[in-house]
Amino acid sequence: MKRFLGSMLLALNLYAAFPSWYYNIKDVKKQKKAFVEIMLPLIQAENKKIKALREKIIEIFNDPYYLMDPYKIAFLAKIAKIYKIKNITDKKEFLKKIDTIPPSLALAQAAIESGWGKSRFVRVANNIFGHWEYSNKGIKPKSRYENIKIAYSIKIFPSLEASIAAYMRNLNRNPAYKNFRNLRYKYEQEHKKFTGIIAANTMINYSQKKEEYVKMLKRMIKLNHWEKYDK
Repeated sequence: MKRFLGSMLLALNLYAAFPSWYYNIKDVKKQKKAFVEIMLPLIQAENKKIKALREKIIEIFNDPYYLMDPYKIAFLAKIAKIYKIKNITDKKEFLKKIDTIPPSLALAQAAIESGWGKSRFVRVANNIFGHWEYSNKGIKPKSRYENIKIAYSIKIFPSLEASIAAYMRNLNRNPAYKNFRNLRYKYEQEHKKFTGIIAANTMINYSQKKEEYVKMLKRMIKLNHWEKYDK
């Protein structure tokens, strides 16, 4: 019964991520422009939430008596669990993991992973960044990588916003993107702009294409002049 209801919800969810008019655009340039107009505000909104959380974390650590405040300790413990931070007094680790994602990088990865929002997984699961889950609860891919023995499926999200939030949380806490976080923190400490082109160099573990994927990201950002959104 649950599987049947899930299938019904997926059927009703068709075009949930992008409006139907988006898929009716025939001109490639116009569709790319529409893609950015849909995605960029959502990316910026999620970055705004992360920035607000980061500022709250900084405010707590700036309080010399924060360890005596049960509310602040409980809050840090809650956030530490979400971001997989072992020591709740490790300010540096909080600041490394709770920070914004360059919009140009997010746009490039969204475009590549979703085929500009046209993939089946976007239409039926609001999954724009190709997120998997190691279970059979999501959408079964039509083909699976032969060298992956663990069962996996494409994760279903209730909204496009939820998919973007999961993507940013993934980059901010997954061990595979430690180099991304370290480089971002280094640039922040040196008061330098951390752009999508720079960040793309650390995305080698995001795809099995490895170095080729990094080249694809950088090419996507440059061809579409998306670095302007990192300012």
